[in-house]
Amino acid sequence: MRTILLKETVDATCAIYRRDDETGVVELLLVPGDMAGAVVRDDCAAEPLVQAKVIGDDYPFGFSQGRTMRFSKTVAHMRFGDPRVTRGESGHVGASGETRITTLIDDERGWHYEHVLVMSERSEAVEIHTSVVNDGADPVTFEMLSSFTLGSLSPFSIGLDPENLTLHRMRSTWSAEGRLLSQPIEDLELEPSWQRFSANSLRFGSIGSFPVREWVPFVAVEDSAHGVTWAAATTHASSWQIEAYRRDDGLSLSGGIADREFGQWTKTLLPGERFDAPKAVLAVTSGDVDRAAQMVAGNVRRYLDVPRSEDHLPIIFNEFCSTWGQPTERSVLEQLDAVRALGVEYFVIDAGWFDDAAFEAASRFGKWQVSDKAFPHGMKPVVDAIHDAGMKAGIWFEFEVAGREEPDCFNKAEWLLRRDGLPITSGNRRWWDMRNPDVREYLAGRVIDFLRDNGFDYMKVDYNDTIGIGCETPGHPETSLGEGLYEQIRASQDFFRRIRRELPDLMIEICASVGHRLVQSFMEIGAMASFSDAHECDYIPVVAANMHRMILPRQSQIWAVVRDEESIAKLHYQICSGLLGRLCFSGDANAFSGEKNEVIRRGVAFYREAAPVIDHGISEWFGPRIRSYRHPRGWQAIVRRGEPGTAAEGRTLVVLHTFHDVPDAVTIDLTDIPGPIDADRLGQAFRREGIDVALADGRLTVSGLTDFDGVAVLLG
Repeated sequence: MRTILLKETVDATCAIYRRDDETGVVELLLVPGDMAGAVVRDDCAAEPLVQAKVIGDDYPFGFSQGRTMRFSKTVAHMRFGDPRVTRGESGHVGASGETRITTLIDDERGWHYEHVLVMSERSEAVEIHTSVVNDGADPVTFEMLSSFTLGSLSPFSIGLDPENLTLHRMRSTWSAEGRLLSQPIEDLELEPSWQRFSANSLRFGSIGSFPVREWVPFVAVEDSAHGVTWAAATTHASSWQIEAYRRDDGLSLSGGIADREFGQWTKTLLPGERFDAPKAVLAVTSGDVDRAAQMVAGNVRRYLDVPRSEDHLPIIFNEFCSTWGQPTERSVLEQLDAVRALGVEYFVIDAGWFDDAAFEAASRFGKWQVSDKAFPHGMKPVVDAIHDAGMKAGIWFEFEVAGREEPDCFNKAEWLLRRDGLPITSGNRRWWDMRNPDVREYLAGRVIDFLRDNGFDYMKVDYNDTIGIGCETPGHPETSLGEGLYEQIRASQDFFRRIRRELPDLMIEICASVGHRLVQSFMEIGAMASFSDAHECDYIPVVAANMHRMILPRQSQIWAVVRDEESIAKLHYQICSGLLGRLCFSGDANAFSGEKNEVIRRGVAFYREAAPVIDHGISEWFGPRIRSYRHPRGWQAIVRRGEPGTAAEGRTLVVLHTFHDVPDAVTIDLTDIPGPIDADRLGQAFRREGIDVALADGRLTVSGLTDFDGVAVLLG
């Protein structure tokens, strides 16, 4: 039996706290507000608000070691208090519309946990903050601590509930980020065994300083019978894990820092010390995984603090696909003449300004001195020229590493991250120890002063390798590799924040071999992120659409590379890809003229009209499933409906791309969009000659299509 301790509803989300009458465990349910009365499940073990494992306590039984550390003896020592609600007063700075539910959990051996659920009118998602405080007289060492837990799934069913639940994850690899993988839980062997002696657990994650590699730190569970989906994401940028766990009829989720088994993490708390696990973001919706994922991704909007120039989502020009890592003063000035009239507002000088080698061979990282050969007059006159052309100036850095071609940096062992007593080396890169104050002051001079002295408005920060399992902590040999890695990335992020404090008007673009840092802790720091390195690939729109489940489109910078030899149809295709996020041009300087110039001008004008919907909208996917990215077939349409209460209200953006073997015409059903869908709502269309667009009876039909066309339509 369960006793309900608290029900709290904010907007469309209801948080229900229940105590198991037999064990005393307190669990959290998140349900759509209008379905709170439909909760029926109480035939499974209650999922505790916190999962933890302390060294010295018994490990979980039933074939668990090496598979999961959940439900160790540490959990049995937890004594749960009642949840307490604190509501922020309307208009109070930082607390308007915010509800905090705090639950204290004691361990009689001398420490306690704090579980805080934050619900806000400013976000459709909720946050969970988990902490542990050592109140005792002796140190205690944790080898697992969750950031979030969620159990009794689905709460709207009892019993086994076969063939109903689907687990959604997102795979991610270089230049093919964010592929949605949806699997019935039965295919993942997440059914209880006949004896229910052992638990079945699926533990996945990423190890190292590329938090979005192999997997995106995201999970969702969909209850098809009741039309409800739960989603959760970890937010930190070092090794992480998420688990789906089932021993009885209820499915549970948990996640946080990768534990000792999975990510070589332990954390020792001395008396009086506190550890705050990285926050997690969760959402529940009467909708599908696409909707739930966007609710989680949209939570970052609560923290966005970007220069006012970002209000209208300016267009970017990045010269990387023009020079491939060998920019010069001459190349920049030639490109300025070509792009200044296109309506571009940011001009970014990418990698190579410090090194005369092509980017793939470059390793002159660390001193960040302008190449005398490429920029004989220094960087300031070039920045001035960009400003004189009416654009803001951007520059590329990868400041967290030292390169082999800078031996004074590469061999400065006392400033570098170590493992086994040796500098961690990968190819031509080693890593600065960002926890070292001397390193931070050195970089402040090389990076912050450089940006300020040269008048840069924009910085693209790249990060092109992963630290791996972790690093040692100088002076503290007892600190685990996983904790060293967590502290290193937090120190890096603190340096990013210092840059923002000292240069408050600076635009920061997050890049890590492009897509490997697309997590909320970084997206709260940067105004934008590079979406992928799929610069000129046919599947750009597929990856660009995937980003809508991962980050806000206003933060997703998408390449539109213009080539002199490419067709007008390809140019429409590229620009339409950019309409799925932030449009970023690159390419040949001589390609921005003639007929292509006119197409680009029309594309830029369309983007500006569509920008409010790109910024504030809800996306839906149409078209057959795309299996092969390298040889996509069929078509894809993203329909983005403007959110109520924003400048996009009543407007809808449709972005259609065709691939191999496309039909001549595609029809998209828009009848579920609020308001009448008739010809009067058909506004602008961006398309090549020969393509027709018609709207009738709530259906949008695009005809005259061939392989690899791009079409965009703005309704309302």
